[in-house]
This record gives sequence, structure tokens and C-alpha cells, in this order.
Amino acid sequence: MSDPVTAIIIVDHGSRRGASNEMLHTAAERFAAQSQYSIVEPAHMELAEPTIAQAFSACVEKGATEIIVFPYFLSPGRHWTEDIPSLVKAAATNYPDVRWLVTAPFGLHPGMLDIINDRIRHCREQADSASTAIGCDVCGNSGSCQFH
Repeated sequence: MSDPVTAIIIVDHGSRRGASNEMLHTAAERFAAQSQYSIVEPAHMELAEPTIAQAFSACVEKGATEIIVFPYFLSPGRHWTEDIPSLVKAAATNYPDVRWLVTAPFGLHPGMLDIINDRIRHCREQADSASTAIGCDVCGNSGSCQFH
């Protein structure tokens, strides 16, 4: 038996706000550029496209024989335990020879502590500097990085 061709689907909740959806697409592109996986697709659970079903189909069309779905969520909850597996299972019914799994979300991964610390440090520096109009990579010029 040959080695599986593994694809990754990174799935978030989805939003009516286009900029939020675009952030997931950027995350998927960056992950693809830095990982060993040649097939990486973004997907939204609801409210936006591509859907999980569309991403699953795109992976198979690109040659995937196994698909790993990463929930781009901070905490485990109903979306992780019920909704996402249900949507993936429905998408997989069209491809009975493709195996799949849903990973755990970020949760308490040790790297999250570094991210929290980095965001706090960066935003505090922005708030304490005279150049608060510059904003940051997350809030842009929203003015979020300032003390009130």
C-alpha cells in the first residue's frame, strides 16, 4: 500500500465580517508555506465560504487520500465535539476511500502562553509609545492598543 497523501483543512467558525474570514485564509497560506503538507485548505464552519464540504472536495481533487481537520478554535466545545465532526462526516460520505480525523483545538498548548505574553507586550508597547496611530498587525488603526 502506498503512503497516504495527507491534506490539512484549517477550519474556523466563519464570520459575516470579511476581514475575519481573510485572517483564516492568511493563516492557512502561512501554514502551507511552513509545513510539509502540500495540500492545505481553509474552511469556515458557517457564514462564509469555502465550507468544510467545499474544502474537503478541493483536497480530494488535489489528490488527498487522508484529511486532517484542525479546528482553529481556542477552547474545546460543542463546535469541536459535535458540529465540525458532523460536517466533516457529511462531506466524507462522497469520498468513502478517504480517511479523516479532527484534531484538538489550540486549548492549553504551551505555545499559547508565549502568544498571550507576546500580544500583551506588543500592545502595551504600542499604548505607551507616541506612535499609537501606527497600530499593530491585529488591530490596525482601530485604536485598540491604548489605555483608557
